[in-house]
Amino acid sequence: MNDPITLKINADRYIRMALEEDITSEDLSTNCVMPEYQKGTVDLICKQDGIIAGLGVFKRVFELLDDTVEFDMKVNEGDFVKNGQLMAVVTGDIRALLSGERTALNYLQRMSGIATYTNSIVKLLEGSKTTLLDTRKTTPNMRIFEKYAVKVGGGSNHRYNLSDGVMLKDNHIGAAGSITKAVQMAKSYASFVHKIEVEVENLDMVREAADAGADIIMLDNMTPDEMKEAIRIIDGRALTECSGNVTKENIKNMIDVGVDYVSSGALTHSAPIMDISLKNLHAI
Repeated sequence: MNDPITLKINADRYIRMALEEDITSEDLSTNCVMPEYQKGTVDLICKQDGIIAGLGVFKRVFELLDDTVEFDMKVNEGDFVKNGQLMAVVTGDIRALLSGERTALNYLQRMSGIATYTNSIVKLLEGSKTTLLDTRKTTPNMRIFEKYAVKVGGGSNHRYNLSDGVMLKDNHIGAAGSITKAVQMAKSYASFVHKIEVEVENLDMVREAADAGADIIMLDNMTPDEMKEAIRIIDGRALTECSGNVTKENIKNMIDVGVDYVSSGALTHSAPIMDISLKNLHAI
């Protein structure tokens, strides 16, 4: 995301959509008080402790509105920042600074909140063999930003979208008729480069998925004791993932289970935003 080419290819259209949502014809308030060009500066200030993520997206919002905008960055992506810290000084057309403020902050606050929340869970898993994953439970049109923020916070990404991998959940299994049939059909259809993951809800399903040749078995909403027994049954024949309402409050129950991965939708759908503001705008 820090690479300008990657940013333009993957993110610009979503940033433009966000700006278009906020400015349908004009920024009426700004045009009232600033009808003509005036160079100005504004401070980016953190109002709580956390991990900063999304600086490249924050900058890009203003660049799309003013190609002369300049940034004096005081922090780097992924830094731990503290309440009251000056993170950047932005200089450019005051009209662009005013019109882009909310959109730029929305991205930065949301992404930094996700990175901070993710990091708090990653720390709880330190010392275990388990890797923390996100899910597809993301805000529409925000997935590229939210999954990136998870990585800044020290987490890892599960599949990006439906084209990215095979995951056979309960309804896929129902459509196929059984786990065995679903895995057979997946092996026949999907390229050999794609692993096949199967979601299971009980130990009988665990046995069937392992015997069918699943590459990854997701243990959904199982108790720690059930997961330990599932790992014994799988016996190294597949990677293991646990999922189901995993949050910062209950992640400790997963630490000693021994699964390879734990996935949590809460990383993206429940992380609180970080409080960040643009302050002290003035003409220069």
